[in-house]
Amino acid sequence: QVQLSESGGGLVQAGGSLRLSCAVSGNTVGMLTMGWFRQAPGKEREFLATSMAYGNAETVADYVKARFTISRDNTKNQMYLQMNSLEPEDTAVYYCAAARAMVVGTREREYEFWGQGTQVTVSS
Repeated sequence: QVQLSESGGGLVQAGGSLRLSCAVSGNTVGMLTMGWFRQAPGKEREFLATSMAYGNAETVADYVKARFTISRDNTKNQMYLQMNSLEPEDTAVYYCAAARAMVVGTREREYEFWGQGTQVTVSS
């Protein structure tokens, strides 16, 4: 069983940066396809970024590609989402997700495991 725990959320002013972390237990992050999603109030959960297992392709959604970067540290068994130039519209609960299969990882249904989420609030 894979367990995920996000951290790094908080309150930041517009234009600021945050780095979210996702700690993985129960498996090795390098062997998992990992993803980041977010859900704003009253909206559906949306895809942000994915990093395929075994160092394969990374994909970042077009609408955040210029500002967000996904990475992982296999030695720490963690995944990260670096978010720069944050905007009030980025306010949401951010979730990390994991899949044991080699999937592209842009859709929620591809993932087996989810973290509890971390709140990001961007003030104007």
